Amino acid sequence: MLNRLEPSLRILHVIAGASVGGAETFAVDAITALAARGVKQHVICRPYEGPLQRYADAGIGTTTQHFSALDRLYPGARLIRRTADSIGADLVHAWMSRAGSFVPAKLVCPAIGWFGDYYKLKYFAHCDSFFAVTPDIAASIVKRGMPAERVFTTNTFGTMPDAPPVDRRALATPADAPVALVLSRMHAVKGIDTLLRAAVAVPSLYLWLAGDGPERAAYEALARELGLADRTRFLGWRQDRKALLEACDICVLPSRYEPFGTVIIEAWAAGRPLVATDADGARQYVHDGVDGLLCPRDDPPALADRLSRLLAEPGLAMRLAAAGLQRYAADFTRDIVITRLLESYQRAHALGKRPRFG
Repeated sequence: MLNRLEPSLRILHVIAGASVGGAETFAVDAITALAARGVKQHVICRPYEGPLQRYADAGIGTTTQHFSALDRLYPGARLIRRTADSIGADLVHAWMSRAGSFVPAKLVCPAIGWFGDYYKLKYFAHCDSFFAVTPDIAASIVKRGMPAERVFTTNTFGTMPDAPPVDRRALATPADAPVALVLSRMHAVKGIDTLLRAAVAVPSLYLWLAGDGPERAAYEALARELGLADRTRFLGWRQDRKALLEACDICVLPSRYEPFGTVIIEAWAAGRPLVATDADGARQYVHDGVDGLLCPRDDPPALADRLSRLLAEPGLAMRLAAAGLQRYAADFTRDIVITRLLESYQRAHALGKRPRFG
């Protein structure tokens, strides 16, 4: 029944992210995967060349705007309403809070707000159903007053095009050195400094830090201060996430704050052992000692202990990686996630507009 209904939906996506980060990348991946299933779609987004090319390659129409303060006056919400009407949209999907804040009142079709974090509900005042990336975010939406039947958990999948492993020599890394990889923005909430301090106590470990952001210079200075410059590689923003995962020994998610963490899924998919802090996302999904190792946030000695265990305890890395790969295959593949997303779209469409009072 679902396969027959899938192509009948016509969805207008609104993506207003100020950069092409992890959430925006997942949105593009999900939209192009939906197109492969025959779902008719149109996207309103910022004029970023990479995503626009991917939409074009998938045969998805686009309209661009900057989602600035001036856009709230014109064309803003009117553009969304006009586009929804012109394509005969069955649903409008607002990805994240800024897009949600542009959704106009009195749309003919229902609107969905996507929560990749614990966003304020005020940004989604004109949305009718709500998609949350974790069960805890979904529960928080219900706790704040939204009807439970209109809140759906729709997790992400890994965003990794196929690629051969990176050549370690190209990153000035010995072939036999253990390598810990971080795939993350260089932002204070990501806890890169915690990993750097932990690495002091694991002298054989090389660090590959793939990402960019406002704290990069500070982290480079800290690496020099800690005597880690000779075994730390700041790689900048990378598109070859799978190639890096294939070449590393451990994937690390040292975040202070992480509502989900798609890196968890990417590590599992690549068959790499995961070490993560007990931020919200990892705490909900990772079973400590089974499919990953968890440690407290902001605790370099604890993180150093988990890394040292992986390097010293025979068979541990292999057991964790195998269990993680099983978790991925059971719950987080692209096909599984897209099928669940389609089911949620169907249910949101069937529910229709949310009653408003007053």
